[in-house]
Amino acid sequence: MISGKVILVGAGPGDPELLTVKAARALSAADVIVHDGLVDPAILALGNAKARYISVAKQRSRHTVPQDQINALLVEAAQAGHLVIRLKCGDPFIFGRGGEEAEECRAAGVQVEVIPGISAAIGCAAQAMLPLTHRDAASAVSFVAGQCKGLSDQNWAGLAGKGRTLVIYMGVATAQDITEKLIADGVAPDMPVAVLERGTRKGARALRTLLTDLGDMIARDGVQSPAVIVVGDVVLRSDAEDRLSALAKQVEETQA
Repeated sequence: MISGKVILVGAGPGDPELLTVKAARALSAADVIVHDGLVDPAILALGNAKARYISVAKQRSRHTVPQDQINALLVEAAQAGHLVIRLKCGDPFIFGRGGEEAEECRAAGVQVEVIPGISAAIGCAAQAMLPLTHRDAASAVSFVAGQCKGLSDQNWAGLAGKGRTLVIYMGVATAQDITEKLIADGVAPDMPVAVLERGTRKGARALRTLLTDLGDMIARDGVQSPAVIVVGDVVLRSDAEDRLSALAKQVEETQA
């Protein structure tokens, strides 16, 4: 009988104070903590001082520890009788590969639990006072990955536009391709967009512009990951409306 257990824990968007009480308790009891590279050190410090910490940091197009090895690591540590915490940025089940890891644990007969976390989109948008839904602007919100298996493999038709909000994870490096993809799908070039960089962390920025300017703004302002991109009229529910109106006028003059 396997006595160990794996708990997939959401570390939230970055601010240690946004960690749930349940997540903090799990960390304090852990024997092994397998964590993402972007998890704030202050969150790691909440873990059991006697725990074994293992970083499985990932970078774009380069995984230091491949996912199948992470899966095997979790299973092996639990089978050895340990309480294993798999600590992930944001929420484990939103672009965190938590589903894959849970499936591997169940297949191996390992008990697995999930402690949700505040997702990057929700946490970053809240800090920027940007509602992802609003009765006057959007009644639906969708989440997509800006580099998952290549943009050409993804169908975003109908996800952005009037009354809808689109949140794009991991889209900084492919912002120009994202712009072209959305415009080709019929999204207006002057649709408001926001880039929420390092949300809830030190040095956080909320940058707003129009869809047609997205790639240029990211290059101009030196935006770096982690960041999420928000596309939709909800971006105007902020103090940026005057600036975006001016940009919209510039777009109209350019197209005239």
